[in-house]
Amino acid sequence: MRLNRREFVSLAGAAAVSSSVRVRAGASNITFAPELDSLKAYRAPEWFRDAKLGFWACWGPEAVPEMGDWYARNMYIQGHKQYEDHLKRYGHPSKFGYKDLVPLWRGENWNPDRLMSLYKKAGAKYFCAIAQHHDNIDCWNSRFHRWNSVKMGPRRDVIGEWRDAARKHGLRFGVTEHLAASWNWYGVAHLSDATGPLAGVPYDGANPEYADLYHTGNAFPKWKQWIGDVPESFQREWFNRIKDLVDSYQPDLLYSDSSLPFGEYGRRLLAHFYNSNILSNNSRLEAVYNCKFNDDGGQFADGMCVQDLERGIQDGIKPLPWQTDTCVGDWYYKRDIQYKTPTTVIQMLIDIVSKNGNLLLNFPVRADGTLDSQEEDILASIADWMAINGEAIYGTRPWRVYGEGPTGPSSGNFNEGKIRYTSDDIRLTTKEGQLFAFALAWPASGKLLLRSITSGQVHSIQMLQTGETLKWEQQPAGLSIQLPAQPVGEHAFVIRIQGVA
Repeated sequence: MRLNRREFVSLAGAAAVSSSVRVRAGASNITFAPELDSLKAYRAPEWFRDAKLGFWACWGPEAVPEMGDWYARNMYIQGHKQYEDHLKRYGHPSKFGYKDLVPLWRGENWNPDRLMSLYKKAGAKYFCAIAQHHDNIDCWNSRFHRWNSVKMGPRRDVIGEWRDAARKHGLRFGVTEHLAASWNWYGVAHLSDATGPLAGVPYDGANPEYADLYHTGNAFPKWKQWIGDVPESFQREWFNRIKDLVDSYQPDLLYSDSSLPFGEYGRRLLAHFYNSNILSNNSRLEAVYNCKFNDDGGQFADGMCVQDLERGIQDGIKPLPWQTDTCVGDWYYKRDIQYKTPTTVIQMLIDIVSKNGNLLLNFPVRADGTLDSQEEDILASIADWMAINGEAIYGTRPWRVYGEGPTGPSSGNFNEGKIRYTSDDIRLTTKEGQLFAFALAWPASGKLLLRSITSGQVHSIQMLQTGETLKWEQQPAGLSIQLPAQPVGEHAFVIRIQGVA
């Protein structure tokens, strides 16, 4: 499909992006046009490669019931636990629908500056905020959508305030958009109960008064496609709203919970994001675009964007930087959930960094705008570990191998729950002539054997936590390191090796 310029003019008359911007970011001149061959010239900036750790806030009306992710969809599926909870607490979705939850999202205790200080102390180098979930609520002063956080809910420019707090604290700022799947996702809101006293009574999504929230033409009982089979009118709406987000807040990072959406609409949006970032950064490309997969003909190996794995990891070192996104609990706040422990978080971070990746970790925010005490405790524990061991994380690159040991699931999404690290699992990073070895659990033998190092000129070995010089011996089986008599620190233990390049 080829689209002319008029079809890309927004409702407010804003012209579509020019593709004539040229880059002089340490490379030959590049023109980012909305074509795959042009977009493949993209390479991730050094700030992202060095950052390694970002925190994310998924926050919106779906936090109100404290029932976790996908509430705005599942509350319309008879028999689902979120439907049953909604029925008991709020009433039938024909009478009290998702639209009626929006005013209950008040954010009365939200202090983005305080939260950002916690994220920074815990080691974040970038911060991302959800701009809108599949629930179709824009968390900014949207020019194209009345269902937004300035006109409804907290009546605050959530994205703008997150951005200002992030930049005040010296963090790169990102936004995540989940809009592309909303049209298919919301189809169930147009249906009705199949059984019971209100069988056949349409849910509130069928009311044309709220078509701009629940969409039109999408009343079907079963899941169709994530972003496929969507009307072109909605594709244009996606383009206008996400372009408005990019233009209004100039994020360093943009993330799509999908592939790059909607063919040429997506390519034009991505070219515009890169080109506008270049203009605002003195001709340097500092932008990062994350997406989950690529069904538009390009491959992650080509560049074009940074691959994101949801709740997953890679099985080895990847030549291009990538990112895992996961959360300490559920994506949206859920009461009585068991959170990831700080040990689990730190072990994941180490494994990901050793394979050329970044970790983006969500701490779900309650409807009032606060984290609970457990979340703050996890952040504090991560902060303590990163304050001592962060130099082995930030600015590092993978070594010749990512590490050793038996734990190594295949690459993919949603594989994090299969990981159980042992004292035999070692991960490696390198920086400025130093090799850092992470023991993901303390060896009962009191010795660490690095089988990957069978030769080389080792100058010195230290325990990073204490600076203590450790004894070592080069053996045919590898480098044997004598550890302190008792475990030092928590979660994972870092050895600095000088002299092994």
